[in-house]
Amino acid sequence: MKAIIYTQYGPPEVLYLQEVEKPTPAADEVLIEVHAASVNAADWRLMRASPFLVRLMGGGLLKPKRPILGADVAGLVVAVGKNVTRFQPGDAVFGDLADCGRGGFAEYVCAPEAVLALMPATMTFEQAAAAPMAGVTALQGIRDQGGLQPGQKVVIQGASGGVGTFAVQIARALGADVTAVCSPRNLEQARSLGADHVIDYTQQDFTQDGPHYDLILAVNGYHPIADYRRSLTPNGRYVMAGGTGAQLFEALLRGPWMSRGSGRKLGALTAKPNAADLADLGALFEAGKVIPVIDRCYPLEETADAIRYVEAGHAPGKVVISMAANHAR
Repeated sequence: MKAIIYTQYGPPEVLYLQEVEKPTPAADEVLIEVHAASVNAADWRLMRASPFLVRLMGGGLLKPKRPILGADVAGLVVAVGKNVTRFQPGDAVFGDLADCGRGGFAEYVCAPEAVLALMPATMTFEQAAAAPMAGVTALQGIRDQGGLQPGQKVVIQGASGGVGTFAVQIARALGADVTAVCSPRNLEQARSLGADHVIDYTQQDFTQDGPHYDLILAVNGYHPIADYRRSLTPNGRYVMAGGTGAQLFEALLRGPWMSRGSGRKLGALTAKPNAADLADLGALFEAGKVIPVIDRCYPLEETADAIRYVEAGHAPGKVVISMAANHAR
């Protein structure tokens, strides 16, 4: 099978297309014929080993431990391990393989059945591949850690990227009053996804002159954590789901301290891939409440270009690797 390989850390030029052996599923795994995969910020961070902590957290100290990137996949089950009970060959599935080795930038990949869900019948492979990591992160940040309730006010900072576009739609589906913060070129997209209010971050700082919010979901951009706290209602929550290293540091270390003695809760989200939340996303899709926003599609052999584009940080939605040409042979 064909796969995108990297054997050293560095820029996108370290990625190359190579023929490798097709994997064989273990007892609790399925073998997936990958029809689409999507690119996440984690891919270029792993590729570059940036920050250096990536090497110490299992990426490989001197060189990559796992040579194939790609966590989000969608495709057809072609074989199952002896202990698999939820899937059979021919099933269309999607999932996030971040916690089980990745390997999605290839024509085939093995994955534990526990991290997969059946695709909705009306969902394309490209849409399904765009959903797992970004969609589940948004769902857990908004619904679970954010505890958002109908009628509450939520502001989504970084509303135009992969997580942000899902967050706007999920918050709207939950009946919240949604404010989207993004660049001027993406304001109309945010409105079309259901945002009640839009803020051009180049013209307005919502932490200085906006209303108070029940939930702030920060996906991209940076404000001091004290500014976020000041913008919350007395029982509001700030959830950091992406952004700069400084923002992560503040959310992890200062957030718990600044939450003490107050009804406000400030902290970072650690999203957990799971099949139940994928099924919930699928149900929202079938109900017409959430539709993955896809900016661009690339063929497998242009994965390096796709990662380079995502790393630039301006993609309005998700970037997908489509295997349609590979499976048309």
